[in-house]
Amino acid sequence: MDTCPNCGADLPKKAMACPECGSCEQTGWSEDAKSDALGLPDDSFDYEDYLKREFGPREVRPRGIRPLWWVTSILLLLAWLTWFFWR
Repeated sequence: MDTCPNCGADLPKKAMACPECGSCEQTGWSEDAKSDALGLPDDSFDYEDYLKREFGPREVRPRGIRPLWWVTSILLLLAWLTWFFWR
């Protein structure tokens, strides 16, 4: 075995345990251990396509409402301050 099936680190020849993660035959890896059964995506996995299928298209927010909200809020605050100090 050249790499640790648990963490993927390079193993020295005739290693009894992984120098990176500490895995050994008693803790779960052996010559027969493989990561194929983990269900990890291969190199051809398209993450963008996965996101579209799982979460749908990205929601687009209109940008014109936010500045209008701030302008309205500031004008109302100024009107209130004016009324408060001039009464």
